Amino acid sequence: MLQNREGQKVPDAKFRLRVNEQWVDKTTDDLFAGKTVVVFSLPGAFTPTCSSTHLPGYNDLAAVFKENGVDDIICISVNDTFVMNEWAKDLNANNITLIPDGNAEFTEGMGMLVDKSDLGFGKRSWRYSMLVKDKVIEKMFIEPEEPGDPFKVSDADTMLNYINPNAKKNPSITLFTKVGCPYCARAKKMLQERGLEYEEIPLSKTVTTRTLTAVSGAKTVPQVFIGGNLIGGSEALEEYLKTH
Repeated sequence: MLQNREGQKVPDAKFRLRVNEQWVDKTTDDLFAGKTVVVFSLPGAFTPTCSSTHLPGYNDLAAVFKENGVDDIICISVNDTFVMNEWAKDLNANNITLIPDGNAEFTEGMGMLVDKSDLGFGKRSWRYSMLVKDKVIEKMFIEPEEPGDPFKVSDADTMLNYINPNAKKNPSITLFTKVGCPYCARAKKMLQERGLEYEEIPLSKTVTTRTLTAVSGAKTVPQVFIGGNLIGGSEALEEYLKTH
């Protein structure tokens, strides 16, 4: 039975990280002392749910969490630092601190270490999230103990709703662009000036003008989508931003 540890301190642990080709040690105090931190822990880097939904959800909402008093968002997994570093690069997870719990010291201290030997994983973390204030766990969302890999309550939306049910989320923004395009540069500058994060998809051998036409009905760049809706080029984006 996995234990809810709300009201308790996070366990003392040391984490070994590889930063700029150097070994760096981080402790529980380094990560949590004097800070408000959201933690989400998962079975493994590069695994399907973790890569497609769990980590991207927190990465996308990082700015909103910070607007609501969160100092850092930490992803903890029983993996080594090299794996975690490559996973961060692969997912462009620039808004999250990925911490390798390679020896499972922290995960075991949390009582969240489970046996995944049937999958060839060995000992891994159960999936959960928590809000920690100055090393004390205020809230935990622990996935139900059922077969498989449940993902029902440890997601970013559930945590944000706990912190502030009225938190305003910025819509997702995607830009189709082309290298050297001045109108694309103008569109990106407008978004950056407003502090809006966006996904950029440059035209290439795999993302062609035909692809652009299929999704937007246009052959010119940029083509901007906000919240799943086509806005258009840079002039259309400028008009949109005047009223939103």
